Order: sequence, then structure tokens, then C-alpha cells
Amino acid sequence: MSRRISGKVLVIHLGIIALLLVAQFFLSPYHHINVARIMIFAAFALGYNVLLGYTGLLSLGHAMFFAAGVYGAGLPVFYLQFNALEAFATGVVSSFLLGVTFGLIVIRTSGVSFLIVTLMFAQAAFLTTLYFNEITLGDQGIVISQVLPPLEVGGAVLEFSDPDVKYNAALLLFGITFLVCIAIVYSPIGRVFVAIRENEARTRMLGYNTYKYKLVSLVISATISGAAGAMYALLFSYIGSTFASIEYSIFPLLWTLVGGMGTLIGPVLGTGLMFYLVDIASGLTESHLIVVGIVLVVLVLYFPKGLMGTIREKWLPWLP
Repeated sequence: MSRRISGKVLVIHLGIIALLLVAQFFLSPYHHINVARIMIFAAFALGYNVLLGYTGLLSLGHAMFFAAGVYGAGLPVFYLQFNALEAFATGVVSSFLLGVTFGLIVIRTSGVSFLIVTLMFAQAAFLTTLYFNEITLGDQGIVISQVLPPLEVGGAVLEFSDPDVKYNAALLLFGITFLVCIAIVYSPIGRVFVAIRENEARTRMLGYNTYKYKLVSLVISATISGAAGAMYALLFSYIGSTFASIEYSIFPLLWTLVGGMGTLIGPVLGTGLMFYLVDIASGLTESHLIVVGIVLVVLVLYFPKGLMGTIREKWLPWLP
């Protein structure tokens, strides 16, 4: 059930990483920081897309995985003086363990029930961050820039306040996530994910343990989302309950749907498009959400499967 990665697929996807690498030398300081944020959010969306786009499980609970990464990285820095690598590892492990624990429960549901249960758990996680206000400081949040030590690599001292460090660290996370997702899509396990999405009953009849594969998909998705959260906390030095709110469950869903779920480039394109659409519209009018809504309606009408999903269907069927 595996497929070989074609040369043109590799060229296009590696070209995107190379383009982002070169772009940092030409971007203005404002867009330099924006693109760094977009790359982290794109990694978040790619993780979400593993679950929705390739396995067909619609979740409204991914804010808790992103927040697990944020708090898993940020709190040890603030209270235990962890360095960046230790904190990032703690954030990733936190989201992985949460994904396993949560998955063992929620994968027993499907369809609308899965959607509702993920939303309930995510809201419980959000309320937990508010309840333990003495530790998390709730909505006020915690700024960790003063206690986060610089990272020393091969004798070089990397300050996280340096825009170049932010950009390249975000690019490193995005590049690894992008390549991991390509490997998953073309692997035998990725083909089983797609089979579950298309017809779970038939996949089960073929002898596959769909519960196990859906759990693996959820854990992969949660871990990638947590890695994005951990990187965001370290690069932008802030942790707060906002990252556990329903808004951060809707964001990756929106980015994935706009770009094209079940495609690799789609979530990346959707993240960048929505980020700059909101940014530009908010600079033009206080009623920027009306502008965003109109653009989304147009996109749905002319690109019903998302930008890359529609492009793949009509012109480039070989795109993963």
C-alpha cells in the first residue's frame, strides 16, 4: 500500500522550504516576524491535517495539544529554569502523553460524537488553565523572556530575541514537520489513514485494526501540534490561557479547509493566506471580519475543496 515519492513532488516541497530559507534575506522586519509566526502555525495546521485531512477525523480539541506544548515548554522555563532544548522536549512529551491518554478515550467515538467529545475535553483543558491561576496566571499569562537563557550551539550563543534566531528556528520546525508529513503520506501507515477516511468499515474488513490506526493518527497529530506550541512559547516568550481557548481549535480547522484538507501544501497556503487576510483587513477597517467572511464565501464557491484541493482535482492529480 506504499507509494514512491516522485521527483517532482520532492522538488516542489523541498523548493518551498528553500524559498522560505532564502526569503528571510529580503523580508522587511515586520514580515520577517510574521512569516516566522506563519511557519509555526503552518506546522500546527500540518499536524491537524494528519487527523482531519488524511484520517477523516474532525476535531475541535486541538487547542489543548497546542496549549500542552505551550505550557509544557513555558512553565518549566519560568519555574524550574529549564533551557530551551529541555523546555522544547518537555512541551513535545507533554502533548504526546496527552494525545495518548486522550486518544485512548476519544477514539472509541466517531462522527459527531467525536467532534463533541474533543470540544468538551478542550474546554475542560481551557478551564483548567484558568482554575490553576496561581500557577498559570490565567488570561494574564506569563512572559518568559527574562528567565529563558540563550541557547549555546557549537560555541555560538543564540538569543531568542534575535529575529534571525526566531525565523530560522521556526523554519527548522516547519521543515521537519513538512518532511515528516510527506513521509507519513507516502508510507503504508499513511495509506491506511486514507483508507479509513474513505471507508472505515471496508478497511476493517480487510483486517486492519482501525482503532489502533486512528489512535496513532491522533497521537502524531497531537505531538506535532504540541511541538508547534512549544516552539511558539520559546520564540515569542509568552504563555497564556488564550492558547487553550476554542479559537485555537478553530484556527487549524479553518487553515486546513481554506488551503485544502488532505493535501500537504494546502494547510501551509491556508495559514499564510488567512494570516495576511486578517492582518490586511484589520488595517483597513474595524469591521475586518466582514471582509474576511466575504473572501471565505468566495473561496468556498470557487474552490469547494480548498485552494490546493481544487487545484489537485482539476489540474495536478499527482499532488499529495
